[in-house]
Amino acid sequence: MQYLHTMIRVSNLEQTLHFFCDLLGMIEIDRKSSEKGRFTLVFLAAPEDEARAREDKAPMLELTYNWDPEEYSGGRNFGHLAFRVDDIYSLCETLQANGVTINRPPRDGYMAFIRTPDNVSIELLQKGDALAPKEPWLSMENTGTW
Repeated sequence: MQYLHTMIRVSNLEQTLHFFCDLLGMIEIDRKSSEKGRFTLVFLAAPEDEARAREDKAPMLELTYNWDPEEYSGGRNFGHLAFRVDDIYSLCETLQANGVTINRPPRDGYMAFIRTPDNVSIELLQKGDALAPKEPWLSMENTGTW
């Protein structure tokens, strides 16, 4: 398993970038926007992690800016922890067999979400290419929120 990033939702992207980049010295590594999803993702790395982050070998901070205004309460501005895993199906099977709810099953063979016992959201991402979709994951519905 490889720790990838921590995601936080932000209400003002420019103010947040000023805080993290201009004041704390973090460096923007990547930026992705989605017209359809109406969001922008910005990935930041600490200066000492910049080279490794550009090679996808160091954890980053993901800023998620949703274009439609939303008030974040109850910790919703903290998004999730993300881990890259060798076999998402095998890990989800083990987790489920041990009583962990798979909130967002890996229907696409690539991404799943679970929660810790303290309700912290965890994103699991398949290492490399997505695995071929298969049951029982393919037809499994989402459960709760993540």
